[in-house]
Amino acid sequence: MVPDGLLPSYRCFPSIRKKGSWPLGIVPPTEGSLDRETWTRLLEILTEHSPAGPVTRCLAYYSPLTLGASDFENPHVRVGKLGDAAILYDDPETDFSPSNLWAEDRSWCLCTDYDLCATKVAGSQVLVEALLSDFEIEAIRLPWTTT
Repeated sequence: MVPDGLLPSYRCFPSIRKKGSWPLGIVPPTEGSLDRETWTRLLEILTEHSPAGPVTRCLAYYSPLTLGASDFENPHVRVGKLGDAAILYDDPETDFSPSNLWAEDRSWCLCTDYDLCATKVAGSQVLVEALLSDFEIEAIRLPWTTT
């Protein structure tokens, strides 16, 4: 039952929470992170459109907010191959996909964060068209200006 004065939401179930989290039977939204299916599909598309395919060197950055906001002064960037990037979703230090992932040669860049309404991907026209036409990725083209 919803307590008087409250609308139905995850705050309405204090008796079935663990350590102040969401209710145990409700999976919270992936704000600031991609869901696993989208992360996996996006990596496949990026691999298809990257200069060296799965061995394309890329960098990943997690916002300190996704790491418990413990260290804002010393950001850490991880370096590896795009073909290995799927494991970043299962990093034991975080419950999120990286905030930023980009090819070392800067041919594309992915940015997702709590402050954004969606994950943004910048890259070649061919990459953008692949994202827009994919049946598993929900994508729109954002206006682009040089000002």
